Amino acid sequence: MKAVILMAGKGTRCYPLTLTKPKSLLKVTNKTILQIQLEQLQGIVNEAILVVGYEKEVIMDYCKDKWNNTFKSIKISFAEQKEQKGTGDALLQTKSCFTDDEKVICLNGDDLFLHEDIKQISKFDYALLLQEHEDPERYGVAKIHDEYVEYIVEKPNTPPSHFVSCGCYVFDTKIFNYLKKIKPSPRGEYEIVDGINGLMKEELFNYVITEKWMPMSYVWQLLDVNKKLMENIKTRIDGKVEKWVTIKGNVNIGKGTIVKSGVYIDGPAIIGENCNIGPNCYIRQYTSIGDNCKVGNACEIKNTILFDNVSVGHLSYIGDSILGSKINLGAGTITANLRHDNGPVKTLVGGKLVDVGRKFGTVIGDNVHTGIHTSIYPGRKLFPNTTTLPGEIVKEDINVKEVSSVNSAKNSVNDGDK
Repeated sequence: MKAVILMAGKGTRCYPLTLTKPKSLLKVTNKTILQIQLEQLQGIVNEAILVVGYEKEVIMDYCKDKWNNTFKSIKISFAEQKEQKGTGDALLQTKSCFTDDEKVICLNGDDLFLHEDIKQISKFDYALLLQEHEDPERYGVAKIHDEYVEYIVEKPNTPPSHFVSCGCYVFDTKIFNYLKKIKPSPRGEYEIVDGINGLMKEELFNYVITEKWMPMSYVWQLLDVNKKLMENIKTRIDGKVEKWVTIKGNVNIGKGTIVKSGVYIDGPAIIGENCNIGPNCYIRQYTSIGDNCKVGNACEIKNTILFDNVSVGHLSYIGDSILGSKINLGAGTITANLRHDNGPVKTLVGGKLVDVGRKFGTVIGDNVHTGIHTSIYPGRKLFPNTTTLPGEIVKEDINVKEVSSVNSAKNSVNDGDK
């Protein structure tokens, strides 16, 4: 059986991280999203077809260098979507990869699904993965009759149920006949759901209900997924832990890493390979630290994802945040994750302020350098290759030229923090 993973888009809602790397290579629990997807498919499919477009060479090189050797049970092949015209058009690019009537498992590239759910849905000839949601009108909603799905309606004002489509499907190659006939949606894209609705008129679609779908449409959802996956880790210490280090809960420490005296790690937490941690640091729950990172004296890191090659200068606090690669935070850099007035934390997405619905610090793109004593308001972003001055207070996103249009949308100065 073959799986298709749709990953051709730019991932604009995950800016600034996706300005320099494709979304599928962002990390949670110190693994790329693509690696985790392939891990969940093992034992179910013998081939994974990756639909690539944006930064395709980066993804192809990554697979060539690493995972074709690691995932020997899964052949990795590619189909290109030259223009990002929607998920339906993306799937259509894989038509030549299949023989007539061959079965297809199709997965959204910006969602994670667990092995048991994929295995269960793969038992059917036609099926969708659904999850009950309290706000179904924000998703594709399933109209259910007995054990079958009648159709899916996108973002309805009056939802026909509380069950939303998770973006995990099983069908056969007849889907391509319907994808050829669909018309652009109101947002100008060719949607896979329109093709599925057409096929539903010919075939009965079963459904599987899950409670473990992990969407990652928005950048802050990486923190939610990181937390869920980290709850299942087991303690493994391959690095050096000095005397007077306290480790509580399940913690992974990679080879070549040194954890210095006075460090307190409150697991679950993950520290990658060849890192230098401490002395006298506090690494709090659900923190994932990548490879070749340094966390200096008297720092506190809480519920945060650090990609590879990040240096956090001494006396810094980083909470509920996501930091890209090759970042240098000057001593005393402080992130805020709550507002003074306890109001909702908002962040810019596509030029509009969006309520993230949680504590949220900052997102910092690749190759950023902050000056000492930089303070960052909650929900603010530093885009790749930017810097701050010593003592600077970041009240608005610091952007790069190619997204300068976003820079004109000013954040409220009242979004302060304590």
